[in-house]
Amino acid sequence: MEISSIQNRSTAEHTKPADETPAKHNKTLQNQAILQASLDVSISSGNDSLALLYRTAVTELNNVLEADLGPSAIQQAYDSGVDVSPVATAERIVSLSANFFSSYQNQHTDMDYQTQVQSFVELISGGIDQGFSDAREILDGLQVLQGDIAENIDTTYDLVQEKLAALTETLLNSGNKSEDSSEPQT
Repeated sequence: MEISSIQNRSTAEHTKPADETPAKHNKTLQNQAILQASLDVSISSGNDSLALLYRTAVTELNNVLEADLGPSAIQQAYDSGVDVSPVATAERIVSLSANFFSSYQNQHTDMDYQTQVQSFVELISGGIDQGFSDAREILDGLQVLQGDIAENIDTTYDLVQEKLAALTETLLNSGNKSEDSSEPQT
């Protein structure tokens, strides 16, 4: 039976058999509503899987950065009309995360610069990995993690990893230059 036919039944068709208890009838109606809601979410998220991926990654990053940077640090930077292509999504995930490095440094003044960079990148990498994992799990549960959607998520993840490596290199190199300029000239 199609979901739409469940939805279009009249209330007379929803009458319960004589041997069905009210609780069982309510459970059946609830299950039908859940199926319809799942279908609606599946259809809409299939079109916006990278948006869902981005939101899930941002949520996880907010969770891992909350202790150091306060609640919803990255969420506050989220713009609702954003480009959700793999390149743009990867760039946003890494750049929004990178914007909080100086705040992270201020919270961890007991660490040397190199340790701050490595610790920060490990922290955001863990959040990003968890966000991607959660998004994949959600999309797989909705049975839309296939074809272009799966390919776009893999591409986005690979781009994020490349951008994280570049960020790490950039931060470490900029730290080395500032350390070199602060050393006395002989």
